[in-house]
Amino acid sequence: MWAASCLASCCASCACSACQSVVGGISRRSARIAYCGLFALSLVLSWVLREVAAPLLESIPWINHFHKTPDREWFETDAVLRVSLGNFVFFTILAALMMGIKDQKDPRDRIHHGGWMAKIVCWCIIVFLMFFVPNGLVSFYESISKFGSGLFLLVQVVLLLDFVHSWNDNWVQRDEQFWYMALLIVSLVCYLATFSFSGLLFHWFTPSGHDCGLNTFFIVLTLILVFAFAVVALHPKINGSLLPASVISLYCMYLCYSGLSSEPRDYECNGLHNHSQAVSTGSLALGLTTTVLSVVYSAVRAGSSTTLLSPPSSPRASSDKPLLPFSKADEQEDKKKDEARPVSYSYSFFHLIFSLASMYSAMLLTGWSTSVGESGKLVDVGWPSVWVRIVTQWATATLFVWSLVAPILLPDREF
Repeated sequence: MWAASCLASCCASCACSACQSVVGGISRRSARIAYCGLFALSLVLSWVLREVAAPLLESIPWINHFHKTPDREWFETDAVLRVSLGNFVFFTILAALMMGIKDQKDPRDRIHHGGWMAKIVCWCIIVFLMFFVPNGLVSFYESISKFGSGLFLLVQVVLLLDFVHSWNDNWVQRDEQFWYMALLIVSLVCYLATFSFSGLLFHWFTPSGHDCGLNTFFIVLTLILVFAFAVVALHPKINGSLLPASVISLYCMYLCYSGLSSEPRDYECNGLHNHSQAVSTGSLALGLTTTVLSVVYSAVRAGSSTTLLSPPSSPRASSDKPLLPFSKADEQEDKKKDEARPVSYSYSFFHLIFSLASMYSAMLLTGWSTSVGESGKLVDVGWPSVWVRIVTQWATATLFVWSLVAPILLPDREF
């Protein structure tokens, strides 16, 4: 017994030391990746609790206080929402604390980049406390998460536009035939995938023998947008490229699929209802993947003047410095320069992205279902999910066209 106790103490001490070593090694630049890691951890925790925590939540009296115990799915949804709520509260508090930081001498700059052991402990405590809040508060958070998810999708669109334009500019600036051919090949592949995808949508969501005019309208409108993107991009006054147009076209077709597949399971025009389990799993994995990529990309691009995260006056704007330092000498040099330098991006907006992503990931993991007050029942609210994605598609089209024509319409302004 004594030997086992000593062994357990040694293991705990080693684990604690290892954690302190890892946390202490997080530098100014790698802090952004650390936030992404913390967000990814919340997704894993939500997924695990959704699978295993239902029996435990059934035994908690302030959660299961119903006259009739709800279905297992209700407790799975509740577990995901409580973890998401804790994640949302954590990043929202950080966003509020970081408002108005303009100089790296601000004491709050150290909070943003350091104190990781304390932040991880606080995150764990906040998530744990969310399992003590009343069901009514969780239900309210669930309601506003639908609107927050829509905002996150718009942010995701802005990040995608920033990515495709940067990708295109990078290859064009090389001014070599190989890269021009690469642009053409990638564009053709994206268009091929887009039109193939549209064929599948007609097959899945416009079954014969049913009046599916709304689904047909969504798919045809998406194809019209695809042609419009190409026409605008290739207009002589725009002098654009097919690469951004093709990538945005493929993304719009994906949004159309995502919206149509969210239609209620008993809707006669939803041809995927017979394969709902496989489709929901695939859509969930793809949705979570795009969510993680969005928040990671927001962290990586936080030092660029082309993204909405960075003020144009930032000294790091348009710099090509890597996110992680390659040597300690570079890191020490940065420490000397950081003493009187303004911040390179908006810390507050950076954390706000994680708050919105927490809401969106909760909707993905719960299938956009909602609890009916204190009744302990769930209803399938596929139509709000459909319209959130369709409206996001329209916003994507509007923003992309504006990004092409704005330099022509407003030549005196920088974009």
